[in-house]
Amino acid sequence: MSKIRIYDPAMCCATGVCGPSVDPELTRVATAIFLLEKKNIDIVRFNLGSEPQAFIDEANVQELLNTKGTDALPAVIVDGEVKLAGRYPTNEEFADWADVPVRELTKTENKSKGIELL
Repeated sequence: MSKIRIYDPAMCCATGVCGPSVDPELTRVATAIFLLEKKNIDIVRFNLGSEPQAFIDEANVQELLNTKGTDALPAVIVDGEVKLAGRYPTNEEFADWADVPVRELTKTENKSKGIELL
């Protein structure tokens, strides 16, 4: 099973899905992560604003920050390898790394199964 780590830029809360103006991309990512966690996928998300030590501890992220600055965030490390820098994964990428069908990472699929999201 893959080990997925997401390193977010500094945000107001753990998911960035708060405040008066919610970014739909952050909502999509939060939903995908929630659904993967429910499937016991090893996925963890770190926020630069509240968990800076995680960024220091991960050499790949430290290197990205040294070369590209915070424009490299969000960064995604899968099994110790940098997979993305500067954008969030698509649902297809999440599904590929987690070895699950992409349809299982959408609200529509899970609402029909009676799962309440957000």
